[in-house]
Amino acid sequence: MTARRIARAVARRLGSALLVVWLTATVVFFALRLSGDPLEAIMGGPGSQAGAEATERAREAYGLDRPLVVQYLAQLWNTVTLQFGDSYSRKQPVTELLAANLPPTLLIATLALLLAWVLVVCGALVVALAGHGRAGRAIRSAMAGVETVASVAPQFFLGAVLILVFVSGFGLLPATSGSTPAGLVLPVVTLAVPIAGYLAHVLQGSLIEADDAPFAVTSRSRGASEARVLLRHTLRHAALPALALSGWAYGSLLSGAVVVEALFARQGIGRMLLEAATVRDVPVVIGAVVVIALLYVGIMLLSDVLEQWVDPRLRRRDGVRI
Repeated sequence: MTARRIARAVARRLGSALLVVWLTATVVFFALRLSGDPLEAIMGGPGSQAGAEATERAREAYGLDRPLVVQYLAQLWNTVTLQFGDSYSRKQPVTELLAANLPPTLLIATLALLLAWVLVVCGALVVALAGHGRAGRAIRSAMAGVETVASVAPQFFLGAVLILVFVSGFGLLPATSGSTPAGLVLPVVTLAVPIAGYLAHVLQGSLIEADDAPFAVTSRSRGASEARVLLRHTLRHAALPALALSGWAYGSLLSGAVVVEALFARQGIGRMLLEAATVRDVPVVIGAVVVIALLYVGIMLLSDVLEQWVDPRLRRRDGVRI
């Protein structure tokens, strides 16, 4: 029975992944084609001086002389087989471009999610240590205000403020993200702060409920400190809703990389996607968006597995819930 459940769960996930790939490739293909002729990217941009004969040869070589439906089906087949073809503008295989630009984006997204959780746990610890008196209520209100501001802060505005303060003001960090660890600080913080504010807001609501639960009251009656109650008992229970949102948060970080990589002149799939969309480089845009969508599906799967690991009740209730 367990093997059958696992097979059904895996089949559901594969079906979801294929649906995501099809919808993503379809929307991107027709949106870019409606925005203009991709032949401009092939011939070197709007200022190209290519003659009519060269233009016609390029149109035939890239299959742009075929009916639009045929072009769509060919692109869809390349997408399903993960053979996205060659970039119109860079004249390189899209898979090579993805292999070169995906790791830097995954690095800053992963570091940003880890930093966001560190900030969330530290904020929860501050609130727990503040107690329930007048000072504690003031600290709770202040932390709630910080969480709200952080969660709604636009990444481009936050990144610009960080550059103004730590680059122009104090000269502590580089303005562009180079190959040194210092170049990672500002992009990672820019990505992490809004996600940390959102996760902290969700976590604090769950902590209030867990704080009055019998296991927390019993632990305090035995002399446990607020920090011990938080770290040993309430945090694990309260973290489940925020943990369930971590998959969504990682997907948001991947999409936020478009802004951050452009702002800090950092190599990555987000910056590559922005540049390709500007020149209507269809294979690159479809390849990048599809890979990001598949990563999102995979991260959501890992998030479900991690949620079940933290809360065994989900396994007992659902059997296998992948």
